[in-house]
Amino acid sequence: ALSGPTVEFKGRLPWAEVTELMANCRAFLFPGFEDFGIAPVEAQAAGRPVIAFARGGALDTIIAGETGLFFHEQSVEALTTAIEQFETMTFEPAASRANAERFSETRFRRELAGFVAEKWAAFTASV
Repeated sequence: ALSGPTVEFKGRLPWAEVTELMANCRAFLFPGFEDFGIAPVEAQAAGRPVIAFARGGALDTIIAGETGLFFHEQSVEALTTAIEQFETMTFEPAASRANAERFSETRFRRELAGFVAEKWAAFTASV
């Protein structure tokens, strides 16, 4: 295989196996481009840094140097350079987890409820 003996392409997996793999990986590679991309957030929720293409939602969900790092060209060379750079860096799992909390369902519900309550109060005060 072109990838060598240390890389295994798993395909579709049960969610429990995905979370176990994320929790035990050194980093999550995200070389694609998505408008949001939930997978990098899930990896950070598992305390893992993300090495991502610097475009799309990754720019909003990863903090460069703190919860991951970016590469700026979708090429083997750029990804290789990013992985080599990653090997010289240290990432704190707690920072990744805290960053992922920005996108949690609990926070979303709390902030949405606060927004609706604020708008409702303003509306009822005006009538």
